[in-house]
Amino acid sequence: MNYAVIMAGGSGTRFWPVSRTATPKQFLAITEQRTMIQATVDRLLPVFPKENILIVGNQAHETLLTEQLPEFTADQFILEPFGRNTAPAIGLAAAVLRKKDPEAVMLVVPSDQIIRKQDHFLEIVKEGLLLAKAEPHALITLGLKPSRPETGYGYIQIDEDFHLDSYPNAFPVKTFAEKPNLETARRFLAAGDFLWNSGMFIWQAETILQEIKTHIPDLDIELDALSPFFGTSGFYPVLSESYGRMPNISIDYGIMEKAGLVFVLKADLGWSDVGSWDEVANLSHTDENANALTGTVLVSGTSNCLVKGKEKLIALVGVEDLIVVETADALLICRKGQSQQVKNIVDQLKIGDFGGYL
Repeated sequence: MNYAVIMAGGSGTRFWPVSRTATPKQFLAITEQRTMIQATVDRLLPVFPKENILIVGNQAHETLLTEQLPEFTADQFILEPFGRNTAPAIGLAAAVLRKKDPEAVMLVVPSDQIIRKQDHFLEIVKEGLLLAKAEPHALITLGLKPSRPETGYGYIQIDEDFHLDSYPNAFPVKTFAEKPNLETARRFLAAGDFLWNSGMFIWQAETILQEIKTHIPDLDIELDALSPFFGTSGFYPVLSESYGRMPNISIDYGIMEKAGLVFVLKADLGWSDVGSWDEVANLSHTDENANALTGTVLVSGTSNCLVKGKEKLIALVGVEDLIVVETADALLICRKGQSQQVKNIVDQLKIGDFGGYL
């Protein structure tokens, strides 16, 4: 049977001051009426019955998860005691699904992405699910056609000279590339055979667990020890001890870059990972001066600014290319193109006497 796993454990530090430790970005309605995790569930329902969707989140966000997804039952949430990167989270979900259904095929998606071409997304997912059954030892990822030389994403190079006849969007992987500098990103874009790494995957639960056994044996040992406790009252006490022993490693570095049979489904989804305030600006509707203004905002001689007000009157005079975000207790002012650096402010808050702002 087919299942979807939504990864909802991220912290969203680049969206400070709106995103906080208690309310990371997946629980916020940043660009839509629904929150990002709610929109992710909505996106999956045409293919996956609600009962076949699992959420991997943080125990600290249990209340938020149940409030925002009240139609989900407790056994559909897998709650991490703390963040431990994507390989442990995905491995845990795969182990739970394998015990429930030894033939489980799973789609893994983040909870904080925007996909504007919903119909094409569903077509690609269906193709991937069929491929995962036809090629049971394959790992499949979704690669996105780049629209610009982006330095904030990882890349996947594909072999365009070979693809499977019955799967027109599937290509073998040549190599994975880490986030590049601008010059390298431009070269990737010009080459035409590099795709953005979406962080979305499809495979059989058994297959990814066998890859974990091969490439991350320490994680495999912990998952095997946890298996008898799945679905019991003893699961979370044992998990709280086991999780810290699991390697803190991503699924890309730990598995995807080492596995022997990896396919990419090439897609154009109108996708964004909404990874920064700059990306919000790119996605926002603007006025005749390229300003995107929400809240009580007055401008004069101002252009190409994103302003998100909350309580105060905000006035901008004679400025351009700014991001201004107000909350009840904080104000962010950032030049466009620099919003990836907001995480550095969060790092300073962590080491200073600013705990109340995290």
